[in-house]
Amino acid sequence: QVQQVESGEELVQAGDSLRLSCLASGRTSTSDAVGWFRQAPGKEREFVAAISWSGSSALYSRAYIADSVKGRFTISSGNGRNTVYLQMNSLKPEDTAVYYCAEGGRYYSGNVYSTSNYEYWGQGTQVTVSS
Repeated sequence: QVQQVESGEELVQAGDSLRLSCLASGRTSTSDAVGWFRQAPGKEREFVAAISWSGSSALYSRAYIADSVKGRFTISSGNGRNTVYLQMNSLKPEDTAVYYCAEGGRYYSGNVYSTSNYEYWGQGTQVTVSS
């Protein structure tokens, strides 16, 4: 199961910062990933960021950030590896979208960029950035 902490619409202005939180509990092996995707009206669901744990390096995580948000967004996990944060800085109107958190679970095969590698999805959080 994946639960996004922020349940309502997040209204911010351009240049503001916002942190989204994800509670993931569907991990079934030492290899897994938690990703953030976003979808704007009329657009395909887009990869934003992910954090992964590999089988050979299960104690260490690796972060992936989309080029479109690199330098502004970061992803991190809590001490228990069940809470994942998406820190969004210098928000732009173009960032307006529904943001989804997902966990790979049984579907994870190493590709954090593909929606098909995630088994569990959160309910989504609307982020609206005004100019």
